[in-house]
Amino acid sequence: MTMNKVTVIGAGTMGNGIAHVFAMNGCSVYLCDISDDALESAIQTIDKNLWRMVAKEKISEETKEQTIGNITTSTDMKSAVEDADIVIEAATENEEIKLKIFKQLDELTKPSCILASNTSSISITKIASATNRPTKVIGMHFMNPVPVMKLVEIIRGYATSDETTQAVVELSKKLSKVPVEVNDYPGFVANRILMPMINEAIYTLYQGVAGVEEIDTVMKLGMAHPMGPLQLADFIGLDICHAIMKVLYDGFNNPKYAPCPLLTNMVMAGKLGRKSGEGFYVYNKETKDVKVSPSFA
Repeated sequence: MTMNKVTVIGAGTMGNGIAHVFAMNGCSVYLCDISDDALESAIQTIDKNLWRMVAKEKISEETKEQTIGNITTSTDMKSAVEDADIVIEAATENEEIKLKIFKQLDELTKPSCILASNTSSISITKIASATNRPTKVIGMHFMNPVPVMKLVEIIRGYATSDETTQAVVELSKKLSKVPVEVNDYPGFVANRILMPMINEAIYTLYQGVAGVEEIDTVMKLGMAHPMGPLQLADFIGLDICHAIMKVLYDGFNNPKYAPCPLLTNMVMAGKLGRKSGEGFYVYNKETKDVKVSPSFA
C-alpha cells in the first residue's frame, strides 16, 4: 500500500508539524484548514522551523526548499482529499467536530484511502462509526513538537484491519518515527498515564501543598522530567488537559479521573496556558520571559 499523497486536516500546532514531517520525507502534502490566516501562519512556522534545522546543519537549504515545495495549502476539503492515499485529521480535540469531519472525509475520499486521526483521547471506534469504512480508520497520535518527538501512538479501533495498521506502522517508520501500537480505550496509553499525573500536580497546588515552581522543580530534579507538570500543562493547553480528563472520567466512570476544580475554573476564565498568554505561568511573547502567574505567586 503506497502512501505518497497525504492530506492533513487542520493547520494548527499539530497539523503544521505533521505536514512538516511528511513533506520533509518526500511526500506530496495538502495542508487543509477553513482559515487562510491559519494556513499562512502554518507555512511561516514550518519555514521558520526548517531554517532552524538548516542553521544547526541537520538539513541542507536544498532539502528545506524541497520540503516547502512539497506542501500545498487549501481551504477546499474536496480538492485537498480526493486523491489522497491517507488523510490525517488534526483538528481541535472536539468529538462533534471530528465526527463531522470524518463523515465528510468518507464521502470525499477514494475507497482505498486510510482515514487517520491525531486525537489524543477520543475513541477511534466512535470516530470510525461516522464512516462506512471502519476497517480503514485508525489513530495516529503524534507527540508535540512533531518534528522533534519520535513517538507515534498507533491506535486500533474495534474494526481497524491488520492491513491498515501495518500500513500506518510502516508509514510511521518511513518518517523516522517509532510507532507503538495500542488499543482503543480512554486516553490510550500516553494520556491515560500523563493526564492524571498533571491533574494530581494541579490538586497539589490547589490544596496548598506547594507552589507552582516548587512542584515543577521536584518533578524536574527529583524525577528527571524535562519539564514540570504544570509547565507541561500550559504547553499542552489547559483546555486540552481538561477535555482529556473529562474523556477519562466519562469513559471509566471513576472519580479519580475528575478534573481538579482549579483546572476547571482556569479553563472557564480563559487562562489556557501558553497559547492564551497565561496559565500557571505568564508568557511574554515579545521578551520570551516566563514567570509564575500572579494568581499563584
